[in-house]
Amino acid sequence: MKKWLLRGLGILAALLVIAFLAFRVPDTDPDEMRAKYAGEPSQFLALADGREIHLRDEGPRDAPAIILLHGSNADLHTWQAWADMLSEDYRVIRYDQRGHGLTGPAADDDYTLGGFVADVTAVADELDLTTFTLAGNSMGGWIAAGYAIENPGRLEALVLVDAGGAPVRREGGGNIAFTLAGMPVVGDVMSQLLPRSLVARSLSQSVSNQDIVTNEAIDRYWELARYPGNRSATRKRFSQERTAFDAETVSGIRVPTLVMWGKEDALIPFAAGEWYAEHLPDATLVAYDSIGHIPMEEAPERSATDLMVWLSEMRLGPSGAMEPQAGEAVLTP
Repeated sequence: MKKWLLRGLGILAALLVIAFLAFRVPDTDPDEMRAKYAGEPSQFLALADGREIHLRDEGPRDAPAIILLHGSNADLHTWQAWADMLSEDYRVIRYDQRGHGLTGPAADDDYTLGGFVADVTAVADELDLTTFTLAGNSMGGWIAAGYAIENPGRLEALVLVDAGGAPVRREGGGNIAFTLAGMPVVGDVMSQLLPRSLVARSLSQSVSNQDIVTNEAIDRYWELARYPGNRSATRKRFSQERTAFDAETVSGIRVPTLVMWGKEDALIPFAAGEWYAEHLPDATLVAYDSIGHIPMEEAPERSATDLMVWLSEMRLGPSGAMEPQAGEAVLTP
């Protein structure tokens, strides 16, 4: 009986391996991905450590600079509408972060907050930026806040768009892909299978405005998630504990900050935006009804306009320099 049981288990294991190999989705071809997603004005910025960062640098070179940081499993294309609007008056810089997009995995396998923050400094140094505005969405907002804590003197302003990092727990809702990615073993298997339908559902769950869940967007998320090395980078990221900031640390960020949030965010609740607005000393909170986790895509014109109005008001202070208008809302109709 024991012999037959062992034989049966062996056959089952073999069938599971065959099924896994049959349904595993392969990596995408790097050359094809670069041809598809790295057209003008993309460039690959060589950093001092030998890495190449997929980056877009648009707008007048002598204009105030804004660096845009995308969220988890996203890429620089998430900021396209903002870049189109902002680049007339600002130098707009956006890049695929380590483990994402066409930048690919980090050679040092470091996906901690410190690693991401160091990349902001490296990019800014390579582009000869003395000071700049830093904006981030979701994970990118967590990184932006972390950068502001470590490098406040280098920032003219901070923009947190449905940012991670607040000690506020989500109740219900969520994103199925992120949930699976955080599960031991299951996450490893699903990252290799990664059906397109899972990516489509994940994007749909992240937003309130379903108009942005297009075939083009789904393909981009799905294909760049499978760029060589990105899946292992994602598993590494999700296997690490991401600690939240505390109120005392955030209250020490003496940088004028615009907090922008979709009220229907199912990933990071609006209460997290209220927490940031409460504890940041120079914060302005802008909230969007019927908008989810990605306001710069779901409500691009409204959110970009709010940002430009806020930046203009900051720059029109009595001294002519960046000055906060604490507590003043800039909500658009």
